[in-house]
Amino acid sequence: MLKRLFILCLMVSGLVPCTVAQDPGKSAKLRIKLIYGTASFYANKFDGRKTANGEIFSQQKLTAACNLLPLGTWVKVTNLRNGRAVIVKINDRLHPRMKRIVDLSRTAAQQLNYLRSGLTKVKVEVIPARTTSAGKK
Repeated sequence: MLKRLFILCLMVSGLVPCTVAQDPGKSAKLRIKLIYGTASFYANKFDGRKTANGEIFSQQKLTAACNLLPLGTWVKVTNLRNGRAVIVKINDRLHPRMKRIVDLSRTAAQQLNYLRSGLTKVKVEVIPARTTSAGKK
């Protein structure tokens, strides 16, 4: 409940523009589909440490940290300065005071071409869960 309230406050304040959809099975459940904001990338000291979901962090993997989306969510991150995009998995959390919306692995940041600047403006789009041929998620 507190997390939903926090996200709603961010949306109302305009800090996190996003679309809201209702889940047919749940009553008015918020689901973020699109976020705009600033991205950074992990410092090398985190290489080899555990992430929030228990995986070992590697700068070579296409992963990211985000406080607004559930762990395990796949997202497409687009660098708004040059149009480059990369698909990453959310497997970690940012520090609670962090103002950035996403912290990418070095490999993902390299593909978005912002290693020199360290920060860039991005669009983060949630990739819908794929269903199998049997129709199960």
